[in-house]
Amino acid sequence: MTEKIIGVGIIWNKQGQILIDRRRQDGILGGLWEFPGGKIEQGETVEDCIKREIWEELGIAIKVGQHLITISHTYSHLHVTLIVHHCQYTDGIPQPIECDEICWVTLEEIDKFSFPEANFQIIAALRQVG
Repeated sequence: MTEKIIGVGIIWNKQGQILIDRRRQDGILGGLWEFPGGKIEQGETVEDCIKREIWEELGIAIKVGQHLITISHTYSHLHVTLIVHHCQYTDGIPQPIECDEICWVTLEEIDKFSFPEANFQIIAALRQVG
């Protein structure tokens, strides 16, 4: 089974909204919404991974902050470890470079969006600190 360690950013704006993106339809878990991030490269810190992935996927600069939660989850085809950090949006205009769509949402609105199963624990952790 494939295993991936993924740095995930919970990107907050000054209005208290979180940036989410919709996975491409033709990929794994296609069409579902997620918190942006990606695979940690060899020799890369979690913080550097999150900054790089957010820049590559959305074209924005962020400041990586406090660790929120680490989740280990097994899907039928893949085991993932998600290392999740709060991030502050600092510069640029978010663009759907490597996803189908992006959206700023509040925690109250987040249940209107379909997420992969592993993300439910992230949402629960956000509600606990929120």
